[in-house]
Amino acid sequence: MAGIKDYFALVKFAHTAFALPFALIGYTLGVKAAGFDPWTLVAVLACMVFVRNAAMGFNRVVDRRFDAKNPRTATREIPSGKIGVRAGRWFVVLNSVAFIAVTAVFNPLTLALSPVVLLVVLGYSYTKRFTALCHLVLGLGLAIAPSAAYIAVTGTLAPAPVWLSVLVLTWVSGFDIIYALQDTGFDRSERLHSIPAALGVRAALRVSELLHVVTVVMVAVVGAQFGNGPLYWIGAAVFLGLLLYQHLIVRPDDLSRIGAMFGLTNGLASIAYAFFVILGLVLV
Repeated sequence: MAGIKDYFALVKFAHTAFALPFALIGYTLGVKAAGFDPWTLVAVLACMVFVRNAAMGFNRVVDRRFDAKNPRTATREIPSGKIGVRAGRWFVVLNSVAFIAVTAVFNPLTLALSPVVLLVVLGYSYTKRFTALCHLVLGLGLAIAPSAAYIAVTGTLAPAPVWLSVLVLTWVSGFDIIYALQDTGFDRSERLHSIPAALGVRAALRVSELLHVVTVVMVAVVGAQFGNGPLYWIGAAVFLGLLLYQHLIVRPDDLSRIGAMFGLTNGLASIAYAFFVILGLVLV
C-alpha cells in the first residue's frame, strides 16, 4: 500500500509555496477589511491543501499514460505503481469533497464558487490535449488563490486582490512555459500542445519574458494599491530579482538548470514577497 510520503510526492507538496503565500496575502487583506478570526485562517489553509491535492492528484491520474512514456516523469507514483489508479481517483474525490465542505463554512459566495474553482484547477489537466494556452490555464488556477482567500474572509471582492491575481496569473504562466521547455520534443511526438512545442525554444522564451514584463507592471500596480511603504518594495525587489535570475540561467542552448532548482527559485520568490507584503500590511 502507498505510504503518506508517496502521496506527498504525488502532489509535490513543496510546490504549495507557489500559491499559498499569495493566498495568505489575500487573507491578510480580508482581515484588514473584516477583522481576524483564527478559524477562518485554519479553513483557508485547509482549502488550499484540499484543492491543490485534488488538482495534482487529478493531473497525475489523467496524464498517467503520458507520464509513463516520458523518461522525465516515468518514475512518478502512479506510472511507477507506487500508487494505484483507483487509489489516485479516490484521493481526488475525497479532497474535492473536503474542499467544497470547507468552503461552506465561510459564506454563501465561497460555496457557490467552489465548483467553478474545481472546474478550472481540474480542467487544466486536459488543456494540453487541445491548446498551447494551457500555461495560462495553469496560471489562472493558481491566480484564484488571493481573490478566493479575500472572498472567504469578507464575502466580497475588492480591486487589490484582483490585481494580485493578475500578477500570479502572468508570473505562473511565464515560468510554466520555461518549465515546459524540458518536454518540447516529447510533446510534439505525442501531439500534446504547449507554447514551446508550438513556437520552439527561442520564441517560447520570448513569450515567457513578455508575460513576466506584465508581472513587473502588476507588482508596481499592487504596490500602489497597498501603499504600505518600504517593506512592500523590499519584498518586490527580492521577488523581481529572483524572476530575473531564472531568465538569466535559462538559455536556448542550455536548458540544464530547469528542474528542482527552478522550482526552488520560484517558491522562494513567492515566500519572500508574501513575507514582506504581509508584514507591511500588519504594521500599517
